[in-house]
Amino acid sequence: MSTVPIEPLLHHSPLRRTSLNGARTFLPSSLNLRCHFTSKKLHSIGRGIASGNSLGFLSSERRRSIAIRASSSDTAVVETTSQSDDVIFNENFPVQRIDKAEGKIYVRLKKVKENDWELSVGCSLPGKWILHWGVSYVGDTGSEWDQPPEDMRPPGSLAIKDYAIETPLEKLSEGDSFHEVTINLNLESSVAALNFVLKDEETGAWYQHKGRDFKVPLLDDVPDDGNLIGSKKGFGALGKLSNIVVKPDEPGADVQEKGKSSSGSTKEGKGLEEFYEEMPISKHVAGDNSVSVTARKCPETSKNIVSIETDLPGDVTVHWGVCKNGNKKWEIPAEPHPEETSLFKNKALRTRLQRKDDGNGLSGLFSLDEELEGLCFVLKLNENTWLNNRGEDFYVPFLTSAALPVESKAAQVSGKTPKTNQEVSDSGFTAEIITEIRNLAIDISSHKNQKTNVKEVQENILQEIEKLAAEAYSIFRSTTPAFTPESDLESEDEKPEIKISSGTGSGFEILCQGFNWESHKSGRWYQELQEKADELASLGFTVLWLPPPTESVSPEGYMPKDLYNLNSRYGTIDELKETVKRFHKVGIKVLGDAVLNHRCAHFKNSNGVWNLFGGRLNWDDRAVVADDPHFQGRGNKSSGDNFHAAPNIDHSQDFVRKDIKEWLCWMREEVGYDGWRLDFVRGFWGGYVKDYMDASKPYFAVGEYWDSLSYTYGEMDYNQDAHRQRIVDWINATSGAAGAFDVTTKGILHAALQKCEYWRLSDPKGKPPGVVGWWPSRAVTFIENHDTGSTQGHWRFPGGKEMQGYAYILTHPGTPAVFFDHIYSDYRSEIASLLSLRNRQKLHCRSEVNIVKSERDVYAAIIDEKVAMKIGPGHYEPPSGSQNWSVAVEGRDYKVWETS
Repeated sequence: MSTVPIEPLLHHSPLRRTSLNGARTFLPSSLNLRCHFTSKKLHSIGRGIASGNSLGFLSSERRRSIAIRASSSDTAVVETTSQSDDVIFNENFPVQRIDKAEGKIYVRLKKVKENDWELSVGCSLPGKWILHWGVSYVGDTGSEWDQPPEDMRPPGSLAIKDYAIETPLEKLSEGDSFHEVTINLNLESSVAALNFVLKDEETGAWYQHKGRDFKVPLLDDVPDDGNLIGSKKGFGALGKLSNIVVKPDEPGADVQEKGKSSSGSTKEGKGLEEFYEEMPISKHVAGDNSVSVTARKCPETSKNIVSIETDLPGDVTVHWGVCKNGNKKWEIPAEPHPEETSLFKNKALRTRLQRKDDGNGLSGLFSLDEELEGLCFVLKLNENTWLNNRGEDFYVPFLTSAALPVESKAAQVSGKTPKTNQEVSDSGFTAEIITEIRNLAIDISSHKNQKTNVKEVQENILQEIEKLAAEAYSIFRSTTPAFTPESDLESEDEKPEIKISSGTGSGFEILCQGFNWESHKSGRWYQELQEKADELASLGFTVLWLPPPTESVSPEGYMPKDLYNLNSRYGTIDELKETVKRFHKVGIKVLGDAVLNHRCAHFKNSNGVWNLFGGRLNWDDRAVVADDPHFQGRGNKSSGDNFHAAPNIDHSQDFVRKDIKEWLCWMREEVGYDGWRLDFVRGFWGGYVKDYMDASKPYFAVGEYWDSLSYTYGEMDYNQDAHRQRIVDWINATSGAAGAFDVTTKGILHAALQKCEYWRLSDPKGKPPGVVGWWPSRAVTFIENHDTGSTQGHWRFPGGKEMQGYAYILTHPGTPAVFFDHIYSDYRSEIASLLSLRNRQKLHCRSEVNIVKSERDVYAAIIDEKVAMKIGPGHYEPPSGSQNWSVAVEGRDYKVWETS
């Protein structure tokens, strides 16, 4: 959607409906119907009129005569007298359009005098902006924040626990949309960097930088995590200020070219340079409008006359059809049709609404035959926004219809415009957390006067406070962001170097899931896989994901019990070792499925609850989180979501983390695993995963962070930024030590292919709409696995369209994963061709995607300028020119080309 001015959106007032009393002239359609509407007393038919939101079925006490005069054209001209025709339907539908407002966040560092500098952070969009910030001191390790010195805190700042400050941004001047806050910096302090995020209190949205906190370094040796802002040895995100256009009347206009301060010096104090940088920001602003529909019956002409009026801005087209034979299937009515009406694929009509004579809104008039039962329509606003009635078509029943009155629903935006979701306030959760922390603080105070083991009690209470603070922080991190980076978290200019990282492997990995939900039933699955090693290697797979190896209450392995017992339904520990060796011989790395979130107990406690463990890791109930009521744990509160089928492990306990790290290292050495697939990582903080990865040093690791996408009234929203942000936040919490399955991309592919809505495959910035569009090197793309498909079928990919899904993930960046069942199916040869193409053209996890087409029935992209692809029934051919394209693979509704 195009950028729109902010002020009109925020201060938009709905169109005042014109009274129906007195004469009015309509000239919106080719019918030239001139009707004089008079006031009338209306009676309800069927049931009474409930409220302004219910549909009214109305009749009049008076009728009027009507005359039809001849016209030289084929358009009927209808004139009416002052008598009123029957009103059979009259309804005002509230509709809400969502416009994307775009602006900028800017950061400016300016020298005031020797050792005294000013850091200003501002935003150009209206809102109630809060800077949530903290500092890193010299010698600090990790990414934790600390509170700044008192003299750094601007007026109006509030301390947030012991790690952050919140400072409101103030308007630069009355009537100005720019908000700004300035922080005074003294280079003689021990502050090494300033960290912040921006919060809009009006919407509750948090704005980050490339999925991370903004960080402004004040020293040259601050670690670069990809989120630095400023001029640290010239690495600034935007380079020199000569590349930035700053209007004279905008903030920052007084800043000269980067590296050239007004005093002429280029480097001062701690290696600082003055700088001014801008980052794009967008927020969605709701505009309230209405659609008014009135249907009248002219008895003398046996016509139903429907008037549609709206105050929506811009061009509005009615996409419509008529209903008969007792159903709401759209049909095309007989001619004549209104002016500016076109036929759409022999299935519907499109009529553009006309501007009213007074300029206030749009209107259209439709004359339809008596035998019709109703009019169905949706509205198209501009090029890419559709409005319907809360997920359904607008429906205007005529008096002769068998339809009964239906309660009105507010119309909502659908189609390629993000839908608004009623945001759930977190105030209740945070209030509870604050109350609990206060109570714990009181407990600490009360214990000071007791002669018991005060230190142990206070340490326990402080641990509880730490967990509650982490819970509050997780609420902050999970809030829906509306800021997306202008480019991928990885630079698109980055060359595909062979550099091994646990989050990416080599960058050229192709993952095979080596089992399904039924694989355990043979009792010899490991042996069966050994027989397929050569075959899987020849197909081009580089990594194999094996099922959970431990003793388990459930035969599939996802309810582990004794972690050191590797005799499972899939085979013995010796067979597992042989399988790993066999795949190593053919050049395939092997991932173990590590279930770290929960563990099934061996014994009951005194209350009869299963929360005591046996085997080598004979933990007691301190290893179980305290906030799952099913298992009476004595640990701390969970750092994630609980899995209620088994005791959730408390990873905040030192002995638990020590044992898990030793177990993972033992698995690497004893079995030979090369890395991990991590089950249900939503259940515990990603920082613990980083600890485990640092200890076990995997070649490749991927986590299953699974939660629901965003839906409005049962229809998937176009904008899934909040969903992919949660996955990105988890990856970021691991410091990129593990990738994550791109559930966002799978969900969007479902909607796009199932409903022929391929426009969904491009986000508002023209990037892939899943995790692969933001952090491609850490996105593991897939279309099916043992949970979604196989015999479980929890979220099965649209049937018959699987190869379109593989044509997408096997040509795009990210690390693609192929499901075992699909390899050994009728899709085998087509998948093999796509695998061969990916390896032949050296596509990798950071490959560059150029989306060239994303329309209703086709999506097309060019990858690394050497592979072109399209999915969907629509047409696309790569451009002819210097590149010589030839078809590499094609099948039902997909086609892939490569350069020769």
